[in-house]
Amino acid sequence: MQELTQSPTDLDFVQNPYPFYDRARAAGPLFRWVDYDMACASSHEAVSSILRDRRMGRQAPVGRAPEIPQHLAAFYACEAHSMLELEPPAHTRLRKLVLHAFTSRRIDALAPGIEDLCHRLIDGFPRGPFDLIDSYAKLVPVIVIARLMGLPESRIDELLAWSNAMVGMYQAGRSRTKEDAAEMATQAFCDFLAVYIAEKRRNPADDLISELIAAEEQGDRLSTDELVSTCILLLNAGHEATVHGLGNAVRTLLAYDHREIDAACVEELLRLDPPLHMFTRWVYEDLEIFGQRFARGDRIGCLLGAANRDPAAYAEPHRFDPGRGGPAHLAFGAGIHFCVGAPLARLEMRIALSSLMRHCPDLSLAEPPRYADLYHFHGLERLMVRAF
Repeated sequence: MQELTQSPTDLDFVQNPYPFYDRARAAGPLFRWVDYDMACASSHEAVSSILRDRRMGRQAPVGRAPEIPQHLAAFYACEAHSMLELEPPAHTRLRKLVLHAFTSRRIDALAPGIEDLCHRLIDGFPRGPFDLIDSYAKLVPVIVIARLMGLPESRIDELLAWSNAMVGMYQAGRSRTKEDAAEMATQAFCDFLAVYIAEKRRNPADDLISELIAAEEQGDRLSTDELVSTCILLLNAGHEATVHGLGNAVRTLLAYDHREIDAACVEELLRLDPPLHMFTRWVYEDLEIFGQRFARGDRIGCLLGAANRDPAAYAEPHRFDPGRGGPAHLAFGAGIHFCVGAPLARLEMRIALSSLMRHCPDLSLAEPPRYADLYHFHGLERLMVRAF
């Protein structure tokens, strides 16, 4: 296995990780990323295969879980009930219960409200240059997920702050300051949701939290801790990734002067510049894949951004082509941990992008866009535009 060195906090890398991914794929389907001290998969075939291989998973094998520091006790207590970090049978049980509530009917019913929200936000755009991330890309998903869950829109600033702080735990080069912020945000988030869950138990409404409370599978229901963790997962994942997805998409659309949005266009935008670039797996048994041996307790990084630009899977993979064929992209993962919120994210992106391009036909960049200095997420720190 070839070894490659690339700091994930290097400023040039976070602005454009794709040249490194090209170098990594040239080293073979698997390479050792020295900076992470971890094997990583970079080809579409390898990433897709590993994400689906049940000999690997998200939950640490018994005896291999890292020790939890006391200053992060609340964060990891919340993670312990998150289906993102669990494997069957616990994962199967939680996902079934969530899917009972998170139905396609409920998601499809959001479309008119999303369109109205987008129009209202666009009507408020200023005449001069402004940041589309703050004025649009951040607001659409957080307001939609708050409405869906039955949480007050008056609290979205806190939801955003808590979400951003918690997601900081997944970024390369995190500091003690970021860890402390994530711990405080977790405690506040959990306390906030516990109050609303208690209220929804007393007075159910037509919202996702009430549906999650009522969801039942063969007599089994979600516990309060599971409800809190599930709500945090849906809020964090449902907001953070979609913000980056929308910002990256607008950047691409303006670069290619493309204004027509449909479902195929959204898929191509997600393939070309996805919001999440790495998703890790634990190895559960000694095994050999793609000519390399791994032992129980090893970890493998799946590079979603690299897989989505694999020339073996997509012709001219660095080019935006809304009519492109090829295999399904991996921006939402694959296998049993495929993003449960993917249908909502696709709906939000299709409506938000089509509304923006339809109502702002003269939308243009006011300054060169810049990605935020973070990894494994990949998104713009701001996107200065003129809409009129």
